[in-house]
Amino acid sequence: MFDPTTLRFDDRGLLPAIAQDAETGDVLMMAWMNAEAVAKTLSTGRVTYWSRSRKAFWIKGETSGNVQHLVDLRVDCDRDCVLVLVRQEGPACHTGRRSCFYTAVRDGENVEIAKPI
Repeated sequence: MFDPTTLRFDDRGLLPAIAQDAETGDVLMMAWMNAEAVAKTLSTGRVTYWSRSRKAFWIKGETSGNVQHLVDLRVDCDRDCVLVLVRQEGPACHTGRRSCFYTAVRDGENVEIAKPI
């Protein structure tokens, strides 16, 4: 049985969680999880992060409706990062874009590569 406390969290009790669209492979966002957020995600199927600014659980889409449904959770080789494969409803980014990674650096310039949906 998987035990989230076996993951390697930083000194704040957090680890990075990278959300990826399970169907397209698009990287959607990066947020933070603690052991309880990992456990909640696995038990509910709704991706739950830890908000560092609010110091509270953040169930993705709870207020916006842009829900992330868990498809698979993968642990990296060092056990200090997780890849969360999701079925995303609506935009993942608070800016209204599908992905938070909408700025490319090309020839030393910021280039917006995705508009809000």
